[in-house]
Amino acid sequence: MLPNPDIDPVLFRLGPIAIRWYGLMYVFGLTAAFFMIKARAAKHRVALSLDNLHDLILYAAVGVILGGRLGYILFYNLPYYIESPVKLLAVWEGGMSFHGGLLGVIVAVGVFCRRKGQTFYAIADLAAPAVPIGLGLGRIGNFINGELYGRVTDVPWCMVFDRTGGGPLCRHPSQLYEAFLEGVLLFALVWAVGRRSRAPGTVFWAFIAGYGACRAFVELFREPDAHLGLLAGVISMGQALSLPMLALGLFMIWFVQRKQSRQS
Repeated sequence: MLPNPDIDPVLFRLGPIAIRWYGLMYVFGLTAAFFMIKARAAKHRVALSLDNLHDLILYAAVGVILGGRLGYILFYNLPYYIESPVKLLAVWEGGMSFHGGLLGVIVAVGVFCRRKGQTFYAIADLAAPAVPIGLGLGRIGNFINGELYGRVTDVPWCMVFDRTGGGPLCRHPSQLYEAFLEGVLLFALVWAVGRRSRAPGTVFWAFIAGYGACRAFVELFREPDAHLGLLAGVISMGQALSLPMLALGLFMIWFVQRKQSRQS
């Protein structure tokens, strides 16, 4: 068993305002996205002014927050929020869904492209390698919060998450698994795909497929949500949402490549 570092989720306080590690991870992720998209736009000669890049990051931030919250409400805990609508906006209590956040960002980027005269795939392919950085940072934030811990196990690197509801039993530190798979490994995959000139949309769909595979795998070690359990006693909600991403991503990679080959 490894000792849980039990880091205080609050980095520091400014009077009544608490600066939390988890919130900072969003800031760090969006900052990294800004600089990466800027560099990739210059490299791939995509016309994206600094003002438009600022707008893109703003659109993405709004999309990830609204989509993430709405996704959590709809996918994970709708009956609770129907009974307690006053809690709909209580994001400081937790409750964000990656799948909802992804849909929110896709819609936000679509609106941005429509207003700025950009093609969706041009922007999505630029941004895709930046997303795993934010994902990895976010999972480290989950670990600091002591949330989304893994299933009970006896592996030598297991940890106890008793402060946040995990009880005295040793569990997989699945947040760290996700930080590696969805952050480091997925970044390496998408970056490798994006290094070469490919059909528009290939990098974006490689991210979609890669995330679906990583998340579906890590769900085998992550404790299912207590109020949901395993759907039909077989798969978690995370797997139910991620496996279609894997299938759709692989199909669309084939489709965009085939479309380009027919046009050439």
